[in-house]
Amino acid sequence: MSWQLASFSLLSLALAGGFAWYERAHPSARILALVATMAALAALGRIAFAPLPNVKPTTDIVLIAGVALGGAPGFAVGALAALTSNFFFGQGPWTPWQMAAWGGVGIAGALLGRIAGDRLGRLTLAGACALAGLAFGAVMNFSTWVTYTGDHSLAAYGTIAGTALPFDVAHATANAVFALAFGPALLKALRRFRRRFEVTWRPAPAAAPLVALALLAGGLLLAAPAAQAASPASYLRAVQNRDGGWGGARGQSSAQLYTGWAALGLAATGVNPRDARRGGRTPVDFIRANLGQLDDTGELERTILVLAAAGVSPRAFGGRDLVRELERRRRRDGSYVGGTVLTAFSVLALKASGRGRSAGVRRSVAWIERQQNRDGGFSVGGRGIQSAVDDTASAVEGLVAGGRRGSRAVRRAVAYLRRAQNPDGGFPLNAGGASNAQSTAYAVQAFVAAGRDPRRVRRAGSRSPLSYLRSLTQSNGLVRYSRTSAQTPVWVTAQAAMALARKPLPLRPVPRRRAAAAATPAAPTARLRSGSPAATRPASRRAESPALLAAARLAGVAFGVLLHPLT
Repeated sequence: MSWQLASFSLLSLALAGGFAWYERAHPSARILALVATMAALAALGRIAFAPLPNVKPTTDIVLIAGVALGGAPGFAVGALAALTSNFFFGQGPWTPWQMAAWGGVGIAGALLGRIAGDRLGRLTLAGACALAGLAFGAVMNFSTWVTYTGDHSLAAYGTIAGTALPFDVAHATANAVFALAFGPALLKALRRFRRRFEVTWRPAPAAAPLVALALLAGGLLLAAPAAQAASPASYLRAVQNRDGGWGGARGQSSAQLYTGWAALGLAATGVNPRDARRGGRTPVDFIRANLGQLDDTGELERTILVLAAAGVSPRAFGGRDLVRELERRRRRDGSYVGGTVLTAFSVLALKASGRGRSAGVRRSVAWIERQQNRDGGFSVGGRGIQSAVDDTASAVEGLVAGGRRGSRAVRRAVAYLRRAQNPDGGFPLNAGGASNAQSTAYAVQAFVAAGRDPRRVRRAGSRSPLSYLRSLTQSNGLVRYSRTSAQTPVWVTAQAAMALARKPLPLRPVPRRRAAAAATPAAPTARLRSGSPAATRPASRRAESPALLAAARLAGVAFGVLLHPLT
């Protein structure tokens, strides 16, 4: 068997295995669409930079796709990008090698994401992209050595690799530059899309044989005092990790993203983040311990909001002046990275820190107003891009915090949000889509900030957005993302908690509780407000019948035993 035949046989097996792995994962239609989009973007990046040899963002895009989406989708993005771009450059024996090399880059990105998690910084990402460029070059040098030379000695490979070295170095250098420029932003966007695409399906049990027993148990339970449902705040307290932070769900490692949102959710319900203690540590302790990883603009803004709500100065936190760092990131036009949402949250963070009337904030507010679309909405990418509910609601909160509460821009944005409401009372990410808890929570906070009562925001025959959020709240206080998805429950529940408490950003400093109350692991009882389910409701005071309670418990146990084999 010749070298060429052997290598192509192994290469074919590797490619077939990679695509079989991808198909075996049964990706959803949304993940398929995202993989196709990223493959097209990677191919376009190669074509757009064709005049510059080996200077192209394709490797960066493939590696970042692997980090955000996982190994199988990352492989698919790389392999498809090579195949489709060669319809422009020309197909040949090099195509399978490029498919395998870029597919391998996608898998390497998934390994990097698994190792680094949410701690992957800009410099580390740039270094990984540079190494991926060198690895890609090594594979292509090997393909040349196998396919086009009759001398398969190490000396011959060394000659090929030495000749290609300037091109490989140019590839690696360009990868690092591209990664430094847009890598973290692309990674953050992909992770956000992935989180929203992760759906957990829960099949309903076969209920018909148990209807009679359910009715019996229900009748006995109704005779007893009603069990007190947990609040979103109590769920957040229950799933807090021992390092003081939160992961995306119970048992997951803590991260700045989820810790920040959970702390804000608790603060909105009257719990000072310094009183939310688990294992002797609070979310403020977790943020301080991981302060060295705080370099993202969005996380910087969110951290300032958390510290302000906790009554901790962000001007001198862990030896850093976070407010000054944030202000230094502002562009001359007043924006932050040219993004509407980041700019709006900068206004919220700076107002929380006492810098809400500065000249820089005024420039930011004016810039936000200029990004409004003709339909009254806003987009994260600026004017001219499709409006979205989340982005519009964030812009409203930023404009109100910047002193534009009664402005025409706020009125038009509120009108856009009203038109986007679905008949179920909830709000979608994009107008016409399915409702979800996070977009609904954003909309509620925007209405409250603009002086509108969210209980009265309802289309003809629909429920209010608060009713929609309550309908997604489970018995343990967890708020589902939607009817069919329970993704990132900590993040979703935290945002819903703020909306249900009708508290827009920025939050005012929350008073500390007494030491004894702060040490209690259960969620504290907050003062009830009309229509606010975020507070813990007092237990029923009617007389309890021991006999009825015993009967109800016995019926519940029997019902659970019979139901167990079906679940």
